[in-house]
Amino acid sequence: MKKAIYGQDFFISKWVGLRIDEADFGPCKAIGLEEDGNLIAGVVYNLYNGPSICMHVAAVPGKRWMTKDYLYRCFAYPFEQLNCNRVTGLVKADNTEARRFDEHLGFVQEGIIRKGAEDGTDMILYGMLKEECRWLGVKK
Repeated sequence: MKKAIYGQDFFISKWVGLRIDEADFGPCKAIGLEEDGNLIAGVVYNLYNGPSICMHVAAVPGKRWMTKDYLYRCFAYPFEQLNCNRVTGLVKADNTEARRFDEHLGFVQEGIIRKGAEDGTDMILYGMLKEECRWLGVKK
């Protein structure tokens, strides 16, 4: 059985960071998803400034973690609890799988941050506005 987990920000952020090659998110919050006691997905939020927050996602391979309930929780936190206007995501330009995933969730490409990654790769700037989020209406 899958269960959302809260209050384990450090553990979840380290787990996500290992999977997306991010050493330190700084101050952050996180929502995990576990199945049979194992973490199978995590979302980390950082750089919150009131109207905006950044979101980072990692999961075990496969789509079995992507439940409507978990996606609702992941977007309800910034849009309903924090009342953000937007969520921002950054993806390396050469990571076509992550770009396709973000676009499937409803993120819109807004720009390119040239040579924005540590290795000199461009970063794609994605954004989602609260009124564009289709996951808020899909509780369980």
